[in-house]
Amino acid sequence: MWNTLKWTLSLLVVALIIATAGLVGFAIGDQAGGGDTVQAPPGDTISGDGSGYDILGEIQDILEEDFVVPEAVNGEALEQGAIGGQIDALGDPHTVYITPEDYQSGFDIISGSFEGIGANVDQDPTTGEITIVTPFRGSPAEKAGILPGDVILAVDGESTEGWSVQDAVEVIRGTEGTEVTLTVRHSNRESEDLTITRGTIVIPTVFAHDAQDASGKAVPGVAYIEIQQFTDQTVNDLRDELNRIGDEGYKGLVLDLRRNPGGGLDATVNVADMFLDGGTVLTQVDRNGSETVYEAESGGEAVDLPVVILVSGGSASGSEVLAGALRDNGRAKLVGTQTFGKGSVNHIRELSNGGALYVTIARWLTPNGTLIEGVGLGPDVPVELTPEALSDELQKGYGPQMSAAIDLLNQQLAASR
Repeated sequence: MWNTLKWTLSLLVVALIIATAGLVGFAIGDQAGGGDTVQAPPGDTISGDGSGYDILGEIQDILEEDFVVPEAVNGEALEQGAIGGQIDALGDPHTVYITPEDYQSGFDIISGSFEGIGANVDQDPTTGEITIVTPFRGSPAEKAGILPGDVILAVDGESTEGWSVQDAVEVIRGTEGTEVTLTVRHSNRESEDLTITRGTIVIPTVFAHDAQDASGKAVPGVAYIEIQQFTDQTVNDLRDELNRIGDEGYKGLVLDLRRNPGGGLDATVNVADMFLDGGTVLTQVDRNGSETVYEAESGGEAVDLPVVILVSGGSASGSEVLAGALRDNGRAKLVGTQTFGKGSVNHIRELSNGGALYVTIARWLTPNGTLIEGVGLGPDVPVELTPEALSDELQKGYGPQMSAAIDLLNQQLAASR
């Protein structure tokens, strides 16, 4: 149940449905990620009551009696402002209040689909800007021209300055067939208004085909798999593909995580299990410094298959866990650009008003002890691409980063002969 809820909530926020952190941020991520999450005690709730907050009631009483614009003194608005003020004071964009309406709507996508634009968003911890982590494959966002790394400057003409992720999600999400116009700033600093027709978004998982060289021709013996999210279904789909690759005699694999914003913790660890014959996947460190180590089991489906991983700024949370785990355990090299940098661990606490708090409770480290929060993972083989060029490569299935990954994989295969 927690995995389902975790994934749902990550999609909600990061997938522009509900304000949750969504990238295995553990996860917001998150969940939709991401982030992978830790389950709160069943039925656990938090009450807003407490003598330490009596001053808020005093202030509201004074405002109701004295404030010059009486109609502005709205109890619900003041409550939301107080909640937002507490969370903003933490300086953590991944801790998010979820309103009762949004929390309830999160259960609408357990079937694996939802209505919206189909893009993962997060907040830049340095600038505070609302940023596109990645659009989903074939989504309305991707079709309209949204690119990984785009900064959302305005929604339907309203500036996003000072907005939280939740603020953005509540405005951008909507029912199928309706339109929303995003003013975005691309990485080349050019701004553009993009009108998107919302649709029903089916959450993608695993996509596989032969790797392609610079001319688009299949490379014999080299498989290609893209993982776009980490869910229970992802684990099943990937296991099937890895078994097929083994049965058909493929010699190596290019694993593409360039537009993977994360997902469920259990799913991420299970995926790592398929490539690791034992060893650490990640270490979680809580507020007291206590460590929880997640270990891979022996005997996975692809423990002997040479692997090269493609990464980008759209690789976040769970995809960073997987990339870090395989690299630190000597199972893979990374090709591409710096990853997003989502190293937080979050869980859901239900509130007495029917809402919830998605709260950061820990950080996670790669097997070598690296904290990637706000930093990300650097590639072993850097291949810089503009977001436009990367989008083109992802659409076609081949390009400079893919070619570099194939070259590196061929070198590994030659050395092992």
